[in-house]
Amino acid sequence: MNTEVEPGAGSPFPEVHVKQEYAEIQKWAREFATREILPVAEKIDRTDEYPLQLQKKMGEYGLLGISVPQEYGGLGLDLMGAVVVGEEIAKASLSASFLMGVQNGLAANVIAKFGTSEQKSKYLPRLAKGESIGAYGLTEPGAGSDAAAISTKATNDGQGYVINGSKMFITQGMVADVVVFFARTGAAEDGAAGITAFVVEKGTPGFRVGQKLEVMGARGTGTAELVFEDCRIPPSNVIGHPGDGFLIAMTILGESRIGAAAAAVGVAEAALEQSMAYVKKRNIFNRPLSKYEAIRFMIADMATRISAARLLTLHAATVQASGGDFMKEAAMAKYFASETAVWVCERAIQIHGGYGVSKMLPLERFLRDAKILDIVEGTSEVQRWILSRELLDR
Repeated sequence: MNTEVEPGAGSPFPEVHVKQEYAEIQKWAREFATREILPVAEKIDRTDEYPLQLQKKMGEYGLLGISVPQEYGGLGLDLMGAVVVGEEIAKASLSASFLMGVQNGLAANVIAKFGTSEQKSKYLPRLAKGESIGAYGLTEPGAGSDAAAISTKATNDGQGYVINGSKMFITQGMVADVVVFFARTGAAEDGAAGITAFVVEKGTPGFRVGQKLEVMGARGTGTAELVFEDCRIPPSNVIGHPGDGFLIAMTILGESRIGAAAAAVGVAEAALEQSMAYVKKRNIFNRPLSKYEAIRFMIADMATRISAARLLTLHAATVQASGGDFMKEAAMAKYFASETAVWVCERAIQIHGGYGVSKMLPLERFLRDAKILDIVEGTSEVQRWILSRELLDR
């Protein structure tokens, strides 16, 4: 039995309905995903080992510097371009899309938008080429959805900052050369106002990787705990201004939520493509499965929800590109797309019956990956809270 459907094969969504330049970018990303990612996607999930060779190829191809300005070695695409690429990469492997999303959309994006010219020159070219691996450290053991509650402390002793604390569930943390992270420079009662953004490099005394964390989806992405024990970093490692860290974090997370929505669309579409291919060739009671109304309606519902999720995602990227406030649109796209991915993957498994719950097909991987997207970059509950605030309290 064929265990994997080539991305785009038999897809009801052959092209995104945007400018021709984005359709060309989509084709470029799809070709790479088919050639380089799809053959190793199952192995990455099964072994939970970081795919360093794939990471290098992605860097050489330009995928790790999608939005990094061209002057620093990136492709300089806008968020719409990153969304189109992200969907195609996630369709082949969510793990691979995490490599791109964390490197480009989180770590490099913070430095590109808020870093000094020296920080940009030092870090961005290597991040864009994949010569350095980046990570983004916000979540802590006691601060996930409530990011303002982080307790990692950065004490200014007049010569620099001394960092103490830990970060949890950090994608690429096991292998990161450069980590953008957030620590409290003010008092706990200052809340969001007392947080500052920093950058730290691997090998800095007092900074180390803690335990590797095995997660159910997006495996092979080096998820780990990061530990700071009297870690001293110079004032030049501050990103932006002291006290601006929470604003920086939320700005970047707003954009990355649109990226997460695109990834969810990719995972959902992969499950739909698998299902469409299966029902056309599977016979039951001497009829193709595709001839049964219950199955046909299920496929129709799956395609409709995916299309709606994609349109919400593209709309959020469009609003972001206009320079307006896009937090409401990002929250809508992220929660609807991630919940759609879970819903679609569940029905894809139902359609496949015994094959669906086996590891002969990638559907159970798709479902595990989809559920990860329902949590990361802010849970669906957090997105609904953001939406209710934007709709009712403004």
